[in-house]
Amino acid sequence: MKKSLLILLLGLLSLALVACGGGGDEDSSGEAEEVEVIGEDIEDATELTFWTFVGQHVDLYRDAAERWNEENPDRAIKLVAETYPFEQMHNNLLLAIQSGQGGPDIADIEIGQFPNYLQGEIQLEPLNEYVEPVLENAVTSRFENYAKDGNYYGVPTHVGATVMFYNTEIMDEAGVDIDAIETWDDFVAAGEQVVANTDSVMWNVGTEDWLMDMWPMISQQDSDAFDENGELTLDNQTNIDTLQFLQDAIYKHEIAEVTPGGMNQSEEFYGYFSEGNSASILAPLWYMGRFLDNMPDLEGKIAIRPMPAWEEGGKRSAGMGGTGTVVTNQSEDVELAKEFLAYAKLSEEGNINLWTVLGFDPPRWDTWESEEVQADNKYYDYFGDGIFDMLLEVRDDINQLNFTEYTPDVISEYHTNVTQQTIRNDSQTPQEALEQAAEAVRSQMEN
Repeated sequence: MKKSLLILLLGLLSLALVACGGGGDEDSSGEAEEVEVIGEDIEDATELTFWTFVGQHVDLYRDAAERWNEENPDRAIKLVAETYPFEQMHNNLLLAIQSGQGGPDIADIEIGQFPNYLQGEIQLEPLNEYVEPVLENAVTSRFENYAKDGNYYGVPTHVGATVMFYNTEIMDEAGVDIDAIETWDDFVAAGEQVVANTDSVMWNVGTEDWLMDMWPMISQQDSDAFDENGELTLDNQTNIDTLQFLQDAIYKHEIAEVTPGGMNQSEEFYGYFSEGNSASILAPLWYMGRFLDNMPDLEGKIAIRPMPAWEEGGKRSAGMGGTGTVVTNQSEDVELAKEFLAYAKLSEEGNINLWTVLGFDPPRWDTWESEEVQADNKYYDYFGDGIFDMLLEVRDDINQLNFTEYTPDVISEYHTNVTQQTIRNDSQTPQEALEQAAEAVRSQMEN
């Protein structure tokens, strides 16, 4: 690799804290935070080790392992699930792969880290035989994030469809029909009504949240920080215009203000939003869990709708965050590990459980209208019905993201310089800020 692991990890830390509900203690002691063994009392069971950085994900694999052992008593598994802090798990996994020993059978890899494991001679097992049969009924762009040269190496954990969360009390007080907000121009007009008729602003723009501000907004326009060939496009005209829109929302239209705490996953923001200071949040669908955990008093007051489009008929969502689960070539029973992973995350029941167990939008859209997914649960109680009806409308709008080993540099430049000069204050134009950031990233790419 051209860059040190430490720089890569630090640059992606903000993504890791949000993707798939991750985050938590960043202790790097090397010890697993938690180890759970499923099937340890089964004689002659084959041991499979699973590494993750999100303890919640173990719930999915516990359920899958128990079902697997009931259905396959002659091929029972003993699943050893180990949960590590984010940095330590990715560090350990990369070292194990580089050294050729000490790695797990199965592992979660955060989406921004994934390109690191596709460098040189890939030490992950292709999963094509299990992935390809389900693609026609899945949001394929999410699988492409974990693919290279025609091989699929990771299985996604969710779609991560970006949506708008609206506080209906505020919108009703302002006289705004949220179903009439179809474009970003409509959004601005609605925001002007909110500011004129309530004590709230329409929205917040973060300074430390590339994942929930500019990135989904450029993705829905078929843009990114890099193109499909890995060429830097951070300062292209689409991105400049999008950043201009974010700056104008605060300083020209005055419908937004800087996100308290810098991002909408801070304690400061949760209190601010709970008190009705803002009317909407732009975030992936998995942000529902943040509402339940941190803003319980808003139950029944939040409606979920597609993102506004940039033009009539334009795309109204983007896939953000994610975790790809892989099988390493160090597994003593590669075929069993691959089959179990497919059973846990690619099967129909596995995808249903991504919703019922974890609360994530499953990559297989053919499960979205199933009886199990439509059944009442805490998310429907909080947000109301129709979540997956809306997702069916935008499933084809979700583009593949283009990650490279220099993605951390883009994120660092965006948070450290770009947003400070254009969002926290307006001391630079978006064009000046993005061109300066692109120059800094290009210098890193040339070193």
